[in-house]
Amino acid sequence: MGLGGISIWQLLIVLAIIILIFGTKKFKNIGSDLGGAVKGFKKAMSDEEKAQEEADQKQIKQEDADFTEAQNKADVKDEQKSDK
Repeated sequence: MGLGGISIWQLLIVLAIIILIFGTKKFKNIGSDLGGAVKGFKKAMSDEEKAQEEADQKQIKQEDADFTEAQNKADVKDEQKSDK
């Protein structure tokens, strides 16, 4: 049994008919177009992940800077209280 009750022989016959109708040249073009589409999709996903990582890193740096600034302000206030 093949896919969904279709035997391997039936699949081969359908494949042979498709090749006869479209020819091998068209069949190769479809394969290369499909391969190009998959590569493009993978590249787009990779670019999206890189952009997300850069945004996350930028946010972390900003949060660190904000924390440091708040900590410095608190230290200044503590110094002013101790001076009084």
